[in-house]
Formats: sequence, structure tokens, C-alpha cells
Amino acid sequence: MSFGFSVGDFLAAIQLANKIRKEFADAPKSGHSQLCFKMPTLYFQIESSSETRSAGKRIKEVWKRLNWKPEDINELRSRISTNIGFLNVFNGQLTRDNVIKLVRHQENEEHEAILNWLTPINFMSQQNDFIARRQEGTGTWLLDSTGYQSWRETKNKTLFCPGIPGAGKTILTSIVVDELTARFANDPTIGITYIYCNFRRQDEQKIDGLLASLLKQLAESRLSLLVIMKELYNRHETKRTRPSLKEVSDALQAVTASYSRVFIIVDALDECPISDGCRQQFLSALSD
Repeated sequence: MSFGFSVGDFLAAIQLANKIRKEFADAPKSGHSQLCFKMPTLYFQIESSSETRSAGKRIKEVWKRLNWKPEDINELRSRISTNIGFLNVFNGQLTRDNVIKLVRHQENEEHEAILNWLTPINFMSQQNDFIARRQEGTGTWLLDSTGYQSWRETKNKTLFCPGIPGAGKTILTSIVVDELTARFANDPTIGITYIYCNFRRQDEQKIDGLLASLLKQLAESRLSLLVIMKELYNRHETKRTRPSLKEVSDALQAVTASYSRVFIIVDALDECPISDGCRQQFLSALSD
């Protein structure tokens, strides 16, 4: 479809239209009536700035087709204001989200640094390795047993599972940890901790290290417990000292009290050192 004018004519008309719109963009409503008085001036500008009268006529035809009425100006201003409002809201939300993410990132880094200061020991990698070796159906007899289910559903109860070396107790331990973790995944009031003793790592398995590992596992899943950990950290970090056994034990009891229930699973207890009284102290601490 042809309108009888060139692209250059159209652009010239648009430039003049934009000039008029800028003059009235911030004008009050009464200013719209002034637009009518500006029309003759616009026509005059078109005629005087065009190289030929015929070009001026074509541009005026373009302007007529644009049909800038007061209600059109109102609608344009309303749409611009709305879009600016949306943009401001978006920018504000984006800024808040970034600040929240930054704060959480800093808190997580601080939390991780404190936990690693407490003890570098992490049994999660061993748990992942052991559970990966499980064959389908292995350990079902234990999970379905009355003894296990009674232990799982009853507070302050101990389940002792002895067995000869090589019987698969470690794999069964990983199965129990996996089952409890899956069962109580959506319950933050339930704490699940585990330790894999190993006679080859007796230098790592001191009483303070074992209790610190339990404390670390319980604290790392809940940022709300960071206050307790920070108090212990600030007390020793600047002096380059380590917390005493009593301090670790007290912190463990404080953290444990924040849960409605805590499961503690220990594999190969017979490989926990006895020469320095570690095993006896560990069992005494658990019974407390």
C-alpha cells in the first residue's frame, strides 16, 4: 500500500512530532489544549523547513495521519509512567535480591570457616562411598526388623549390632544413615549424625575430635546455631588456642538441645582407641 510520501518525509514529520511531544511531556492536563494552538506553528515549520511546497504538503499529510489528539497524549504519558514504575520496582527488587544473596553467601562462608576450624574431619565422603557399594535389597532385613523400627521410633534407646569382621556392618551402617536421612529429610527438628571409626586413623580419633565431629554435623545443617559456634570460635581463634574437651562437650549439649531428637550412629566402635580412655570417654559423653 502506498501513502504517496517517502521515508525521508515520514522521518521529518516524526522529528517534529517528537519535538512537540517533549514540550508537552511534563505539562499539566490544561497543557493539552495548548497543543491545538501549536498546530499552526507546526504547519508553518513544516512549510518553511521543506525544500519544496509539495514536500511540505506530503509531510502535513503524514502529520494528519498521526492524528495527535489530547487523549493520545494522555495515553502516551500514562504508558510511559507505568513502564517507568515497573522498571523502578524491578530495579529495586533486583537490588534487594542481590543484597540478600550477598549476605547469605557471606554467612555461609563464615559458617563453613568456623566448622572447618572446629574439625577438618568429614565423614560424608565415606558415607557416600559406602552407600554406593550397596546392592539392591541389601539390609532390608535390618530395616524391616522389629528391633530397628522400635529403636527408630523410641527416644533415648540404644541399638547394638555386633558382628564378626567382614560381615558387612559398615555397609549396614551406611544403609541406616541413608534411611534415616531420607525419612526425616523434611523435618529440621531431627538431627542425624554418624561416625566411622577406623583403627588406621587412630591419630584422628581422639575424644575431642569425635565429639567435635558430632557437633559439626549438627551445626552445619542449621544456620541458627551459628551463634553458639561463633562464641566458641571467637574465644580461641585470636589466641590461636583450641577449645577444651569440656567446652566442646558443653557446646554439643547446647546444640543437641535445639533438636527434638538426635540420632547418633557409630560404626566399628571396637576400632575406637582404648589406650588413652577415648572409647570410655566417648560412650560416657553419648550417655549424657
